[in-house]
Amino acid sequence: QVQLVASGGGLVQAGGSVRLACAASGRTFNIYAVGWFRQASGKEREFVAAASSSGGITFYADSVKGRFTISRDNAKNTMHLQMNSLTPEDTAVYHCAAKLARNQRYYTGALEYDIWGQGTQVTVSS
Repeated sequence: QVQLVASGGGLVQAGGSVRLACAASGRTFNIYAVGWFRQASGKEREFVAAASSSGGITFYADSVKGRFTISRDNAKNTMHLQMNSLTPEDTAVYHCAAKLARNQRYYTGALEYDIWGQGTQVTVSS
């Protein structure tokens, strides 16, 4: 089973960009589907983006489509979330997640994931 460590959050002005990273331990990262979720203060955790185990299939929440890009490098056991054109509504704690998946599906439900990183804060100022 892999473990995840997220990094890359911080304070950014509206319209700016942030690139989040999530490092996975273990040698079997390429059989895990992955996702990014976020949780704003006082709100429930929401889906942001997902990728299949190979990274060849990706899916995004409507709120971030066209602005965020999920990617992964299985050779380096890493995944990223490139976030562009940020708005204050993107302010949240961002979590990376993984789910064992010996297929090419992506998953959008938080309850479908059983491995979570610790979260990294992204704050977008207006």
